[in-house]
Amino acid sequence: MRETRARDDQSGTAGLRGAIERSGYYPELVAGAVESALGKEDVLAYVVHHEAAFDPGMEVRRHVTVLVLTANRLLFCHTDEHPPSDLVPQPHCSTTTEAVRLDRISSVAVTRVVPRPERYVPGVPPTEVVLTLNWGVNSRIDLEPAGCGDENCDADHGYTGAVTSDDLSLRVSEAADGAEAVTQVLAFAEALTAVTTA
Repeated sequence: MRETRARDDQSGTAGLRGAIERSGYYPELVAGAVESALGKEDVLAYVVHHEAAFDPGMEVRRHVTVLVLTANRLLFCHTDEHPPSDLVPQPHCSTTTEAVRLDRISSVAVTRVVPRPERYVPGVPPTEVVLTLNWGVNSRIDLEPAGCGDENCDADHGYTGAVTSDDLSLRVSEAADGAEAVTQVLAFAEALTAVTTA
């Protein structure tokens, strides 16, 4: 079951709690972590995204991501399922919450995928959205051997690469999550952009 919500029929904390419960993914655990990080702040917008993934052993592992926007902060909560291991002999979950001041958010990137762009009608939502947020904590370095273009050259030209900042990336699609999920993530991105540019 996958569900994404961004400020649905209910509003504020009650709506957020309802969306977490509807996701069906350890709602008391997830809600407890989110509410602890939220404190007494009012909820302006939120997204709850529950997704299943298949690991190489073909076991299903579920995880949920919760984004909450307040007047001062962006809260990010991610909960993962884990199989038994040598250190923890029973299945378990790990939940991480992070609170980011809005003035720390350096970019809000929204990628929209539109099939058959020649038939695009303004106002029709895309079929897929990727929301990427950066606040300067995590960076990824992609390196590859450098070359000079000469096929006969065997000199060592070192490496070339790029540093990419991507603290959070959330992808939803109409096919996997439903059209409503795509619209809701776009609404969340719009609300976040409004408060980070004010």
